[in-house]
Amino acid sequence: MNDIDAWVWWLVGAAALGIPLVVTAMPEFGMLAVGAVAAAIAAGLGGDIVVQVLVFAVVSVALIAVVRPIATRHRSQRPQLVTGIDALKGKQAVVLERVDHAGGRIKLAGEVWSARSLDTGRAYEAGQEVDVVDIEGATAIVM
Repeated sequence: MNDIDAWVWWLVGAAALGIPLVVTAMPEFGMLAVGAVAAAIAAGLGGDIVVQVLVFAVVSVALIAVVRPIATRHRSQRPQLVTGIDALKGKQAVVLERVDHAGGRIKLAGEVWSARSLDTGRAYEAGQEVDVVDIEGATAIVM
């Protein structure tokens, strides 16, 4: 065991910490692996075992303390790119066939959609622009 330099053992430890990172997708293992790489650098520069362990601990704890809250905050945010029917809500459409509460047709995002008005007493004539408030199934709710 004395034939292998300490920095090699730290790199082996870093690689060993990378395995559960990939398997479990827990970023903390990656941060510990970076701490092990930092300790390997300290060992390569001639630091004794106390310095190596301190470098490992300080770098690992610092990464976990700084990176983990940032990652948690980003994970909890809603995506800023809206796709699918959610992207159609709030868009404007052109009435193709009279739209009232019973139904009608609109052109929305280059496609023909069935539509009905949000307000039961309101009707929109062909050529008018309407706003899409919601999508229920394949029917756009407009106002």
